[in-house]
Amino acid sequence: MRAVIQRVTKASVAINNKIKSSIGNGLLVLIGIEEADNKADLEWLCNKIVRLRIFNDKNEVMNLSVQDAGGEILVVSQFTLHAKTIKGNRPSYIRAAHPGKAIPLYNSFVKRLSELSGKEVGSGEFGAMMQIEMINDGPVTIIIDTKENE
Repeated sequence: MRAVIQRVTKASVAINNKIKSSIGNGLLVLIGIEEADNKADLEWLCNKIVRLRIFNDKNEVMNLSVQDAGGEILVVSQFTLHAKTIKGNRPSYIRAAHPGKAIPLYNSFVKRLSELSGKEVGSGEFGAMMQIEMINDGPVTIIIDTKENE
């Protein structure tokens, strides 16, 4: 699993120009699932995301997690995070998981983040054409790949 995690003051995802989910202060998580991913990747990444200390404390030091800061989480699936661009100019998405594997993992990912954070997690719709709006706070953007967690 590959995630792009952005600290935001607000974010929303729309489908057909209709807002599906929106959050205030918190994290926008773009998640790409590949064929090699499994429940262990999901568990490790969810734990990392809810404990990632990228929110400012009273001294303006990034020392708080999304939980500590009382923030929200919005998750959007994005298979293009697994694009390979070495050859030619058209990206290859061969490593991205097929929907039969990716959809259950995506749904479990959202559910597990909700359980760990203690708050409902907003989400997009897997496979839909979506429009994302957000205000990146900082800017703070972190990229995590579960295949590089050692």
